[in-house]
Amino acid sequence: MGMQDSLIEQLEGALASKELSKRAEVLRHVTDLFVFGSGKFTGEQIELFDQVMSKLVETIELSARVAFGSRLARLPDAPGRTIRLLAFDDAIDVAAPVLEHSSRLDEATLAENARTKSQDHLLAIAGRSQLSEPVTDVLLERGNNEVAARTAGNRGARFSTQGMSTLVRRARDNGALAMCIWSRPDIPRETLLKLFGQASELVRRKLEVADPRQAAQIRGAVLQASDELQTTARAGSGEHAQALADVRSMHSRGMLDEARLLGFVEERSFDRTAVALSLMCDLPIGVIERALVNGEPEQLLILARAIGLSWETTKAMLRFQGGPDDVTRERSDTCFASFLRLKPSTAKAALQFYRLRERASQTPAH
Repeated sequence: MGMQDSLIEQLEGALASKELSKRAEVLRHVTDLFVFGSGKFTGEQIELFDQVMSKLVETIELSARVAFGSRLARLPDAPGRTIRLLAFDDAIDVAAPVLEHSSRLDEATLAENARTKSQDHLLAIAGRSQLSEPVTDVLLERGNNEVAARTAGNRGARFSTQGMSTLVRRARDNGALAMCIWSRPDIPRETLLKLFGQASELVRRKLEVADPRQAAQIRGAVLQASDELQTTARAGSGEHAQALADVRSMHSRGMLDEARLLGFVEERSFDRTAVALSLMCDLPIGVIERALVNGEPEQLLILARAIGLSWETTKAMLRFQGGPDDVTRERSDTCFASFLRLKPSTAKAALQFYRLRERASQTPAH
C-alpha cells in the first residue's frame, strides 16, 4: 500500500502541474520503478501502473514519449492500455519500438493498427518476430512496396491463401518482392512456379525491348533458368517425390486414366496432376508444370485434346491453372469453343512436335 499511496500522490501532483517537464519527470520515475521490478508485480499492481502511465503519457512532450516507449517495448508484462496508446501514437518514433517488439499487442490490435495508421506504422509491424495470417492480410493489402517486401522477407510471417494470392499479384511487377517470395520455404511450389513464370516473362519483355537483336538468346536464357529452378524446387520437395512414386506405380499397373487425373485435379494436388499429365502425354515434367502455371490455356487445350480428355476434365485443369476464382464464364466459353474447334489430329501433331522439340533440346551438341 505504501508504493500505491506514493504513486497516487505523485500522479495527482503531476496532473495538477501545468509544467510538462514535471509530468515527464514523474513518468520517468514511475517507469524506473516498473522496469526494475518487472516480472515481480501482481496483476493489481500492474493495473495501478497502467492507470498512472496512461494518464501521464497523454500529457508529455514527444521526446519524453519516445524514451518512454523504447523502455516499455520489450517488457512482457508492460501495462496493456499504455502500450496500446503508444502503438497508436501518430509519431512513428514513439510507436515503432512498441509495434515491432511488444508482446502485449494481440492480433486484433495489430490488425486494427495496420488498417488505420500510416505506412511507417505498417512497416514497423512487418518487422515483428511473428505475424499471423489476419495481420499479414492487412499489411499486404494496405502496405506499400517497402511494407510488402519486409512482410514477405519475414520468416516469422504466416500467409493465408488470400495473402499468397496478393503476394503473387504484387510481385508480377516487382522483382525485389518476387525474390523475397521465392526464398520462402513455406510458399507452395506451384505458387513459386507461377510467380517465376510471370516474373520471367516480365524480365524477358524488358530485355527484348532493350536489345531486340538478342531476343532469341534472351528467350533461351529465361527458359534455361526456369528449367533449373523447377528442377531445384522438385529435388527439394518431399511431396513431389511421393507423387512421382505413387503415380508411376499406377501407370505401370495400367491404372492411370482420365478419372484418376480428374481426381488429382479436384484434390488440387499439383504434383500428382503434373506427374500424371506428364506420363499420359509422354512429356518431361518441366513442360507440364509450366503449362499448369503459366496462365495461358492454349497448351493445356492441345494436350487435353491430343490424349482424348473430356471437356469436364479439361475445364477442371483450366480452373486449377488459374485458381478457383480466376476462370470467368466468358473465359470458360472461349476455351470451350477453342476446345471444340481443335481437331484431335491437329492436337496430336502438336503434341508430337512438343516431344521432338524437347528431345532435341536435351541432345548434347557435337
